[in-house]
Amino acid sequence: MAEADWTHLNDGLDIATVDRGVTAGIARPPGGGSFLYAFNSLAAVQGAVGLFANLPSFAPMAKGGSIRGVLQRGPGGGPTGFSPFLFLCCQGNSVNDSAYLLGLSDDDPHRIVLRKGAVTVGVPRADGPGVLLASSSSFSQGTWVHLRLDVIVNTNGDVVLKVFRNDLAAQPLGSPPSWQPVSGMAEFIDDHLGINSGSQPLTSGRGGFGFSVKDVTRRSYFDHIELFRQV
Repeated sequence: MAEADWTHLNDGLDIATVDRGVTAGIARPPGGGSFLYAFNSLAAVQGAVGLFANLPSFAPMAKGGSIRGVLQRGPGGGPTGFSPFLFLCCQGNSVNDSAYLLGLSDDDPHRIVLRKGAVTVGVPRADGPGVLLASSSSFSQGTWVHLRLDVIVNTNGDVVLKVFRNDLAAQPLGSPPSWQPVSGMAEFIDDHLGINSGSQPLTSGRGGFGFSVKDVTRRSYFDHIELFRQV
């Protein structure tokens, strides 16, 4: 997808608060190209920035889908106070809308976390509100993590959530990824009765990526974003 294929979610932090854009100034992940997408907070303000794919049949997607991308919680003013994430099934075009979010938690060291809730909250602590699953392993700041979230809407209304990780050391970008389940993150069924997550499942919506922040000089980086829709 090109830069023009992405649109900012409404109600997000403005560019004077969180700068963002494509840059060649940051070291790319293994196998990465010439550029990546970066966020850098310029003020100690709480909120989020999110971008969704604005292509036909993707804004919104009629069912679930799959999103993949490489994320990093970059070194900066501190190890906490921010989180990068991918999202699917965002219920509207605002950061205040709910979605399924897969990202790197606001912990030191951080974990891979799957959360259901408002985009603006991002991915808080691994034991925070709305967390559905968290990885057994943890990561230090500055680590690239290649993640995949599948949201599969079943005919009975249940939504199946699956999380995978590709080892960039063994399969760098540009080579076929080897998607493996993440330890501690078994398949999660968001049932249509609202029992497992405490609320009704999200069966359609927008997909994209974002950055939630609470403090100044917090940085997150993204590369190789891919988005597929369920048909």
